[in-house]
Amino acid sequence: MTSATVPPVAERAGAADAAHAPEPAPAPRPASRLRALDGLRLVAALMVAAYHYGGRGGAVTDAWGGSAQHQFPTLHTLFSYGCLGVQVFFVISGFVICMSGWGRTLTSFFASRVARLMPAYWVAVVLVTAVFALPVVAYDAVAASDALVNLTLLQQPLGADRVLGVCWTLWVEIRFYALFALCVVLPGATRRRVLLFCGGWLLAAALAAREPLLELVLMPEYAPFFVGGIGLYLVHRDRRDAHAWGVTAVSFLVGQHYAVDSLWNVSDPDAFAHRTTLGIVLVVAFGFIAVAVIALGRLNRANWRWLTVAGALTYPFYLVHEHLGWVVIRALHRSLGVPSAATFALTVVSMLVLAWLLHRLVEKPLTPRLRAALSRVR
Repeated sequence: MTSATVPPVAERAGAADAAHAPEPAPAPRPASRLRALDGLRLVAALMVAAYHYGGRGGAVTDAWGGSAQHQFPTLHTLFSYGCLGVQVFFVISGFVICMSGWGRTLTSFFASRVARLMPAYWVAVVLVTAVFALPVVAYDAVAASDALVNLTLLQQPLGADRVLGVCWTLWVEIRFYALFALCVVLPGATRRRVLLFCGGWLLAAALAAREPLLELVLMPEYAPFFVGGIGLYLVHRDRRDAHAWGVTAVSFLVGQHYAVDSLWNVSDPDAFAHRTTLGIVLVVAFGFIAVAVIALGRLNRANWRWLTVAGALTYPFYLVHEHLGWVVIRALHRSLGVPSAATFALTVVSMLVLAWLLHRLVEKPLTPRLRAALSRVR
């Protein structure tokens, strides 16, 4: 959920690094946008949307007027795997944050992350709160105090109700940014330092399991996906880097374990749809393999400009699609009697149009201004 633009690289090696043998020279990289990565981000967002619209119960049942299982008797099981789009996002995020943070100062890194996340997020919180407060919308809005807390992105540690269901992933992302900033950006990114960060985080996260405070900081369930993305960025810099390939492989093996452990539900007779171990592993593998293919330059020919637009729409779409999508589904399917498949397609399209408006009217004017304001060093 971050930009995929390749910044100029200015490696800052510390005195300790200079004492060691020189690192292998990275392979030349094009100083251009990785548009295939933008396309993959939208694919991951659409996976999550499919899960929210047709791969689960709860509020989705109310939106459709009955279980989504009955709306999509064949596809509902496939849609249930869409929740793994989040893990795919985290692999992409690891790749992009390492790429964008390399050579930056801490101030610049902080400004870029805040400016990237917050403008569209603030508007999405206000928009969803306002829509849910309308008398014609049959969903409960959160309390006014909780809605205000949501503007800080600290609602989860504070125990407030969430306005946006997907914001839990942003809380995960923020903790990743903090770890990367302190351990890599602040001292200065080098290959060796990044590898030490990856190895140290994976090991510490594994040891932190079932220790609440350490779990909060180290995020064992999600760390392998971020680390895998970072490893693949090192592969992007030098495809011969055996250590980077090793980090990526270990990350996949650990990541699929956590994904299966949390999402496998074949033994649950009451599950909305039954995910199998093989299905979960295959989706996780798809995320790693897709980013690896892009990292190796195999999709450099996929340089179509519309992919840049797809990447720009991904984040605002991700923010608004869930709750506002339920409102659209309810209006189309229950009020107007539009068939399920058409309702699904029209809802996705309407959320993409709304995402485009948010990008054009909110992100384009506000993101650069906020970045510039936060980048000023006094």
